Amino acid sequence: MAKEFLVEIGTEELPPKALRSLMNAFAEGIGAGLKDAELSFDDVQRYATPRRLAVHITGLPDRQADKTIEKLGPAVAAAFDKEGNPSKAAEGFARSNGVAFGDLQRKQTSKGERLAFIAEQKGAATASLLPAIVENALAKLPIPKRMRWGARREEFVRPVHWAVMLLDNEIIEGSVVGHKAGNVTRGHRFHCNREIDIASPRDYLQHLEKTGYVIADFDARREMIREQVIAEANNVNGEAVIDEALLDEVTALVEWPVALTGRFEKHFLQVPSEALISSMKEHQKYFHVVDGDGNLMPFFITVSNIESIDAAKVIDGNERVIRPRLADAAFFYETDKKTSLADQRQKLRNIVFQAKLGTVYDKTERVSRLARAIAERIGSDPQNALRAGELCKSDLVTEMVLEFPDLQGIAGYYYAENDGEPLDVAKAMYEQYRPRFAGDELPDTSTGTTVAIADRLDTLVGIFGIGMAPTGSKDPFALRRASLGVLRLLVEKKLDLDLRELLQLALAGYPADTLSERDTVVETVLQYMLERFRAWYEDEKIPAEVFMSVAAKNLSRPLDIDNRVRAVNHFRQLPEAAALAAANKRVSNILSKLDSAPSDTLESSLLKEPAEQALAAAVAEAGEAIGPLYENSMYAEGLEGLAEIREVVDEFFDSVMVMAEDEALRNNRLALLAQLRGLFLEVADISLLVPAK
Repeated sequence: MAKEFLVEIGTEELPPKALRSLMNAFAEGIGAGLKDAELSFDDVQRYATPRRLAVHITGLPDRQADKTIEKLGPAVAAAFDKEGNPSKAAEGFARSNGVAFGDLQRKQTSKGERLAFIAEQKGAATASLLPAIVENALAKLPIPKRMRWGARREEFVRPVHWAVMLLDNEIIEGSVVGHKAGNVTRGHRFHCNREIDIASPRDYLQHLEKTGYVIADFDARREMIREQVIAEANNVNGEAVIDEALLDEVTALVEWPVALTGRFEKHFLQVPSEALISSMKEHQKYFHVVDGDGNLMPFFITVSNIESIDAAKVIDGNERVIRPRLADAAFFYETDKKTSLADQRQKLRNIVFQAKLGTVYDKTERVSRLARAIAERIGSDPQNALRAGELCKSDLVTEMVLEFPDLQGIAGYYYAENDGEPLDVAKAMYEQYRPRFAGDELPDTSTGTTVAIADRLDTLVGIFGIGMAPTGSKDPFALRRASLGVLRLLVEKKLDLDLRELLQLALAGYPADTLSERDTVVETVLQYMLERFRAWYEDEKIPAEVFMSVAAKNLSRPLDIDNRVRAVNHFRQLPEAAALAAANKRVSNILSKLDSAPSDTLESSLLKEPAEQALAAAVAEAGEAIGPLYENSMYAEGLEGLAEIREVVDEFFDSVMVMAEDEALRNNRLALLAQLRGLFLEVADISLLVPAK
């Protein structure tokens, strides 16, 4: 008969930002333990509140299935001595399995007849296995630093106060993190600060909610908070802005959520909304409210952990707390506006970017020059790019950013706007950080794009130049992310720029005595960056061999590389692709064994066989047709055209002996194959599409 299992670990308040991951890891750990113990089950439900982690398993068997144990011993021929008595090896094998020699059996195997120990092993009771499974799951939780409490030797992320383990309505004998398991949990710290008996696993959720004022289901509590916050915003004719990470964190802070709306004075709305939102969100865990146009309204929504009989007092307390923080933000904003970003920039001379690479001021000098050079190449405003590069880090020393680090770039936008800088320059203050992560939006302005590229390239050549390239999982300067950011900017913004040239320009910004082996640095960084394409295309389910076929061309224009990769990936899916790739592989193998390259010219008088005449005509015709396509980077169309000559290529290899004894014929045929291969090599090394043996 299928059984249900419940385990709950009661603790002090668990870390809110880690609660979801702890809940999931606990459930996954128990599920893995059950599978390892060969215990089947139907479903795993995971629950968590600030004071508990719980898992509910359904469909468990009463015990493990019985199974046959079989161990092979020495060969029968070696199991007896000359007198017919058991050998030492045979007796040792019997002892190791806890039986007499006479209890062993004989088993025929592929290596002859051998002694065997065969026995039936009864399955263990499920209840006897569960404590160890739970302890093992707890031990494997992703907890960076565990703690002890009181005189106990047990360790956990927070002190443990109780443990529940039930199999149906029976308490499982055993201890968890030093606590004897029972069927007693505890209710809400304020609404029901007492012990609560749990009769069975299936009663757990409902009984805790109705009796203990605890919504134990994390996801259900999360959606309850979402609905309450939306309803509260509607009550003031606004729209709640719900950050999913903040919603997770608030869910992890309460067991009985009650959303309440507070307000603040309208004059605070003169401060950049991002500063007010940051203060409400980061410090107080409030949700903010906007109007129909997306403008911040003078309201906030807090989620209380109690259902107060006087909600007005709770709201008033929250308003008293937020008011000084908003006043600080307003003070910092007004103070910062008295100093221009250009003047703030001078303070960057005292901030070290990297000990060997100079100050942040030095970095802005390099970034500004590189941004201007990029702007000149893409038809953007060079002066705006230069100015944006000079000012791009100035807000790092403002009071606003020192208090609210997440406003880096955003504060710069408002201060640049206040200083009367061109709008593109102001926008570049925050656009320089885009994309911040995979899938993030890119800069809207060309000026922001130039600074975003220049900033990343400056860091890449500098860090590689002093020998601090990423190793393994260590990437302290986020160079992988910087590389992918540059590639996205060049490809998705359709900027056909030579990355090698850009890296050389970036390197030129450093003094000659700062970095050594400068040519090597450029090539190393170039290959490192282009290798990031591999992960990019893997995410898009484009096979690695497609990228490798293009990488074989040693190109350095990311937009062109991307165009070719997509063309080859399209070609790969054509019916003719496999045969043509194999033909290219065959041609490549033939040509690689030659002492010298074949002739560039083809002697039509030496084309004796109909198949080689047909191939020569097809190659010539294809060359004329696809040449203009390649010149306009229409690689997919060019490869589609080449797919049409598959039958002619197949017929050539079926009918013509390439390595003919006649030297003139042989060389002419090799020249023909070289021309054929050259048509494909214009795009990529198609031979690499052939699967490795």
